[in-house]
Amino acid sequence: MKVIFIINLLISVIFTICYAYQFFYLVVALFKKQKKFVAKTEHKYAFVIPARDESIVVGELVLSALAQNYPSEKIGVYVIADNCTDNTAEAARKAGATVYERNDNLKVGKGFALDWFFETASDKLNEEDYDGFIILDADNVLDKDYLLEMNKVFDNGYDIVTSYRNSKNYGTNWVSAGNALYFLRDAKYMNYPRMLLNTPCAVTGTGFLISKKIVETEGGWRCHLLSEDTEFTVSEVLKGVKIGYANDAVFYDEQPTELKQSFIQRMRWVRGYYQILAKYGGTLLKRTFKGSFACFDMFMSVAPAILMMVIGLIFNIFALIFAAVIRSPEMPGVLFSLGFTLFNVYWIFFFMGGVTAITERKRIYTSRAKKILYVFTFPLYMLTYLPIAFVAMVKDVKWVPTSHRVVKDVDSIKKDE
Repeated sequence: MKVIFIINLLISVIFTICYAYQFFYLVVALFKKQKKFVAKTEHKYAFVIPARDESIVVGELVLSALAQNYPSEKIGVYVIADNCTDNTAEAARKAGATVYERNDNLKVGKGFALDWFFETASDKLNEEDYDGFIILDADNVLDKDYLLEMNKVFDNGYDIVTSYRNSKNYGTNWVSAGNALYFLRDAKYMNYPRMLLNTPCAVTGTGFLISKKIVETEGGWRCHLLSEDTEFTVSEVLKGVKIGYANDAVFYDEQPTELKQSFIQRMRWVRGYYQILAKYGGTLLKRTFKGSFACFDMFMSVAPAILMMVIGLIFNIFALIFAAVIRSPEMPGVLFSLGFTLFNVYWIFFFMGGVTAITERKRIYTSRAKKILYVFTFPLYMLTYLPIAFVAMVKDVKWVPTSHRVVKDVDSIKKDE
């Protein structure tokens, strides 16, 4: 029993030391004033939208991109109809996008689609002379001032800019709310304080801008691991590139509503983190010990805290089984240790979700009752990462498309309260 207590205490101490800086981020986000940027130039941008069998939702995104509060002659919208078996290309063209159709069953995934697009469309992109490219998923929809706000940060010297990720279907159930609250917290209490403290922000899947210079320097899109967005972030941070965050550039995306679908999606993300650790972890640690806080921050972002919890949980379960087999009189103590560990984890996530739900309540579009309820279910959602993190270590995970069916414009989303 004493050994179990010591190991659990050791894991808790390591966890606290490693992630204490994120509590500092929380304080910064709550009390430090937001930076106000002013753009001197209205740059020219292309929205780039990889889409696989997204005929239901892609049109709404294209329309919201073309309806930006920004000069229309400085906006281009391109859809990559990637290995589609439906009428995604037709739906995107009808909404006003320029469509490139790709068929490649060997190089599957968003990263490969982006790389193919930048090579295939290079003549067209050079002719239009875009200053930057905004990467979006087909299920996204944009606030009218999205591009205006992104331009303000981009014009102030940031070669990569990410934005505020909100949800189209927060209030559907505890699964969609869990995913949405996670991304709201990531925007408000990770990227926002990073921006305030002048340390690189992190790209999270969709809703980000990359400069023409980045595309030319990289020779397209060269990140093809399962979490290509995080790989891109880490790669660029290691090169010293400035990654900014536009807090007032808001977009909405659809969250999974079924636990199985959410499992599959998050398993790919976690497996991608493991791949990134294997590829970049050593370099990040070396730079960390040389005094790079940005590399420490990125290392902690791709070293899932949940993995530490998995290790602790596995140890406690084995201890429980062993105590049961030998009929140890310390069985109640082992059960107490396991329960206490899970209890502590629950309340950490409850605090994170609660603070986020309170401060971002005006940006969460669902009823007040659901806003409160889903703070209590958020820790349960996060605890489902335990089996995900374990399975992702032992299973061969591959990229699979996520089905999207929620069609809403921004006005409809904001009426969901």
